[in-house]
Amino acid sequence: MLTVDFDRLAVKTGDIVLDAGCGFGRHSLELLSRGAVVYSMDRDMESLRKTRYSLAMMKKELHVRDDRYLVHSGDALNPPYKDESFDLIICSEVMEHVRDDDRACRELVRVLKKNGRIAITVPTIFSEALYDILTHEYFTSPGGHIRKYFPQELAAMMARNGLVLYGVGFKHAFHTIWWLIRSVVGLHTAEHPLTAAYHEFLHLGLYSRLMRRVESFFNYFFPKSVVLYAWKK
Repeated sequence: MLTVDFDRLAVKTGDIVLDAGCGFGRHSLELLSRGAVVYSMDRDMESLRKTRYSLAMMKKELHVRDDRYLVHSGDALNPPYKDESFDLIICSEVMEHVRDDDRACRELVRVLKKNGRIAITVPTIFSEALYDILTHEYFTSPGGHIRKYFPQELAAMMARNGLVLYGVGFKHAFHTIWWLIRSVVGLHTAEHPLTAAYHEFLHLGLYSRLMRRVESFFNYFFPKSVVLYAWKK
């Protein structure tokens, strides 16, 4: 389940890419399959272990060299890289968790090469406001979201830090419904029949071209995520 459009980001073979806040590595896996050199960074050790395992399995399938990827612990507020280290950066569903999002954006721009491209994704203001109304758990759970973004606010922050916006995308309408269901039945009740049934529906959608096309249509109406694409001056 990819949030970033890799064609719009213009990923090429040999690009050095930072997946900042990689989670379970969904974008890192696609980057590796497209021939990029991938640096997968996150603060959560469980996520890093799963990402490293998945990348190692893909490495065997694709016969990838060990120096094509690195999985490590790191913080977007202080990424451990020299200036202008990366051709591309993906920062997906991270900024809504970060206390000082302006500093995180500034640091990501610092390690991005001149004319390099970056994709930053955050939840839509519509979906976040809806969940906030339905349950107090959504914004009070440990490690959860701490802010809501209007797209123009995120765009302004990126512009302040030297980025030029060139594209906008919307994704994951079906996941808007998923979190709506969870907000109603309880965020921590994954065993609820309705939650389990819809999760199975989402899983099937990963392998169905028709369902992906249907979701693309609904992305115009109630997307879960907004994606801003920019390049560094």
